[in-house]
Amino acid sequence: MFSMRFYLFILFIFGSLSAQKNYPKDYFQSPLDIPMQLSGNFGELRPNHFHAGFDLKTMQKEGLDVHAVADGYVSRIKISTFGNGKTIYITHANGFTSVYGHLQKANNQIQDFIKKAQYKEESFEVELFLKPGQLEVEKGEIIAFSGNTGASEGPHLHFEFRDNLTENIINPMFFGYDKLIKDSKKPVVSGVYVYPLDENTIVNQSKRPLLLNLSLQKDGTYVSDKVVANGKIGFGINTFDFDDVSFNKNGVFKVQTFNNGIPNFGYQFDTYSFDEMRYVNALIDYPKYKKTQQRVQKLFMINPFSLSIINTNLSYGVVALSPNLSTIYRVEVADYFGNTTIVSIPIKFETLPTIIEKEPIISKYHIKANKDSNFAKDNISVFLPAGTFYDNFNMNFDVKNDTLYLHDDIVPAHSNFTISIEDNKFSDIQKDKLFIASFDNNKIKFIPTYRKGNVFSCKAKTLGKYALVLDTIAPKITISKIIEGKWISDLNNIQFTISDSLSGIKSYNGYLNGKWILFEYDNKTKKIIHDFNDGVVIEGENALKLIVTDNVGNSTIFETRFFRN
Repeated sequence: MFSMRFYLFILFIFGSLSAQKNYPKDYFQSPLDIPMQLSGNFGELRPNHFHAGFDLKTMQKEGLDVHAVADGYVSRIKISTFGNGKTIYITHANGFTSVYGHLQKANNQIQDFIKKAQYKEESFEVELFLKPGQLEVEKGEIIAFSGNTGASEGPHLHFEFRDNLTENIINPMFFGYDKLIKDSKKPVVSGVYVYPLDENTIVNQSKRPLLLNLSLQKDGTYVSDKVVANGKIGFGINTFDFDDVSFNKNGVFKVQTFNNGIPNFGYQFDTYSFDEMRYVNALIDYPKYKKTQQRVQKLFMINPFSLSIINTNLSYGVVALSPNLSTIYRVEVADYFGNTTIVSIPIKFETLPTIIEKEPIISKYHIKANKDSNFAKDNISVFLPAGTFYDNFNMNFDVKNDTLYLHDDIVPAHSNFTISIEDNKFSDIQKDKLFIASFDNNKIKFIPTYRKGNVFSCKAKTLGKYALVLDTIAPKITISKIIEGKWISDLNNIQFTISDSLSGIKSYNGYLNGKWILFEYDNKTKKIIHDFNDGVVIEGENALKLIVTDNVGNSTIFETRFFRN
């Protein structure tokens, strides 16, 4: 605990130094030819992560030229069906790497390099690491075309910067891109919440968190309802930002709180590591998010966590009230351009009668976040290592009809825990088709499962409902246009839809005249496409074979013949 306190104290004293690093302001150009508009900015709160860069609008279409923002070399290429989809990394001589994601395809020599690697590895998904001199690019060169690949929810370009030494991600605003974005609007604080933080604290006659009303003042600041409490309290805010041209909600850049004028908690989205991403679940009021989809950012920590963007003193943002004490708590929320919204909260110590009691605790077990925990019933066991959770909490655990009921997904897990299920009901042949699944609103989700004898185990990061599922159903293959025995010289490609109803698709492989061919996969549409320009197709008769396999080994084979000239 001492080391954590010391760590956070150092962050509080020296945290501002990180924001003072000199980043090159005029070294990089825009990656697009159109005016820069954000559909997402750096540090935005996303499911299980902070956003790692800019999402740049591409006029709701694909195929826009994507330029190298400076001289450098392609140091990494990742082609994935999820995440950032098709992604190119360019390392620059000044110590930074620029990243371009959700691409439709690469351009010229880069695209040729990717396709050659895919055919060599016989896989659509590849990750390639290159050395200086292999693929050099110049500033302004067209390296790719914008797209909608991976987990993208619409056409756009994901654009980010990383430090070459630490691989930390850095806010692109520091590299001069603020000059390309106009923002004169203050952030919006749509809600301020007060939290009673110990057993006996009463806040405005409530032992539950409360939403405070805000009143706009003549000077443009806000004042909340008075807070009357008798113990330890904390605050949370629901906030977002607009710029002048994008017309969509973005995240804020900086939050700082003051207790009687003294800074006590804050954070600034300047730079952080990928290892810190999941701490977004500790920063927000996770139960409220799961119930309402509102991300209330907590301005305190009960158990400190090592998120480097946080600056705090040893109170960790907790306001401890004592008799005869009145104080003013102030929250300042700013965007990168310095537009700032200020909320003042008057606080008074007083013990008032309780009207709203705490929510009743019906859980049987108490979890201490810094201790290992083991649970077992019937044929199912769960191991929760120390550090799995951020805070102590009361947890439900039960097993009914070979199904694990492990609380609900209203408490976030930071790291993996282990679920083990022993099976003595299925035959040895059936055991090869079993996997552990999670159930979310009765939707089955495959969890990678390993087996030792009759015991099946998996690693999970989400509380909820789990059970063994038997999958004997093979994947489904549907061709978009029947070509059996036909001349298809007018077609540029061939398309299929592939799907699996239970464990999900693990692999797919296509062969043309006995040679492996590349099918590009879009997980959103479940379509795979082979481009005849790859040059594998021959004149005359062609034999096509497609094999699709799910995660437990069920396979479907589709075969057809067609003609081309």
